Amino acid sequence: MPTWFINEMFHESNSPSAVSSADWSSSDEYAHLGAPTQALRYSGEPRVIGKFDVDDLIDQAREAGGVIEILSAVGDTVLDDTRLLHVFGGTAPLSEAKLLAAIHLTPQRTFEQDPKYPIRLLVDIAIKALSPAINDPTTAVQAIDEIEDLLRRLGRRELDVGLAKDEKGALRLIIPMPTWEDYLRLAFDEIRQYGGTSVQVMRRLRSALGGIAEVVTSETRLKSVERYLKQLDLVIDRSPLDTEDRWVASQEDRQGLGLSRKRQPAKGHASLRGRIGPTDREALAGTTARR
Repeated sequence: MPTWFINEMFHESNSPSAVSSADWSSSDEYAHLGAPTQALRYSGEPRVIGKFDVDDLIDQAREAGGVIEILSAVGDTVLDDTRLLHVFGGTAPLSEAKLLAAIHLTPQRTFEQDPKYPIRLLVDIAIKALSPAINDPTTAVQAIDEIEDLLRRLGRRELDVGLAKDEKGALRLIIPMPTWEDYLRLAFDEIRQYGGTSVQVMRRLRSALGGIAEVVTSETRLKSVERYLKQLDLVIDRSPLDTEDRWVASQEDRQGLGLSRKRQPAKGHASLRGRIGPTDREALAGTTARR
């Protein structure tokens, strides 16, 4: 799976508490922009937003002395009369033709500014493999391998790049961007739901989440990963698997089934290292009683 687009889009993360464009849109500073002075709507056949010419949009906003807010994200399908953007302030209306030219519309999604798209494709492969008609958990595990690699790279990057300023530090462009939680939800929710009765998939998911926890650079992101591990525990506890299988499903295994691993405690991440969850305790208690 190509990963060059992640390096080009996102810098290494150095500010764990950075404000995302999603959070900023509900702030007082956003309210101070006032009402939009201009709006741009799409007219035509359905198209997908492939990428934005960020530098061009910043230049247009600076020249007009305003702020452009993009309303549709990369990867969104725009339909006839879809609102594309708002302009706040400015000395004169911006050229709609120039604005539209800076929004690249394509017949289908692309990787260039859309790291969600390769994750979406990999998740589709995994959940299709987990369907009753196919029942191929090994293919799902191989898809999780690639998903983990993408999440490891994204977890070390500054994802909150939706607020762009000009060379003088003035805000000029607001673009909706996915949060870390959005990436986790996209990557793991459906696989967890469809793979809840597969010991192999549960073990690989736990290993993936543990591996991601090792490389994330933000405590907030780490806590999100911890929440996903707890959800994984709940899925296993509520599954129709018997006690022994639930215990096996609660182990980490990068191969799915092949080599169980126990993590050693690591500074700052103790809750994710070598922990015994409720399913483990129950299984161990049952094993001891049988002996």
